[in-house]
Amino acid sequence: MLVLLLAIHILAAVFWVGGMAFAHTMLRPAAGPLEPPVRLGLWRRVLGRFLPWVGISIIVLLVSGYGMVLAYFGGFARLPLYINLMQGIGIIMMLLYLHLFFAPWKRFKAAFEAGELPVAAKNLDQVRMIVTINLVLGIVTLLIGSTGRYW
Repeated sequence: MLVLLLAIHILAAVFWVGGMAFAHTMLRPAAGPLEPPVRLGLWRRVLGRFLPWVGISIIVLLVSGYGMVLAYFGGFARLPLYINLMQGIGIIMMLLYLHLFFAPWKRFKAAFEAGELPVAAKNLDQVRMIVTINLVLGIVTLLIGSTGRYW
């Protein structure tokens, strides 16, 4: 059971962080030269598909992570430092995602659908900033999770 929980935990984390890395380092520079209506439409479609999957990844991370805490570590009292760090950073990332989803992303979609492209672009920039922060936090969390048991 531990191997299954760990495997799906790793896959969910890599999906989320890898998706952010792809969007930030590959898609964003490639979309930059596009005209605003095309570029914003592309981001509307990409994020419209990616963000719900991040929500699913978060649920999988919480269920698998806390399943391992209870089944393998015997509860929260005996958690090693690296698990607490991973958990704390992960919760910050999840809160940032929720803010992104319910504030700038929601405003971006509304402005884009209304044809208010400058407003949409401003909100997309806020999404980008949050994704950048979460990408850095996600990389740190992946490193902590993968190396922490060897500290």
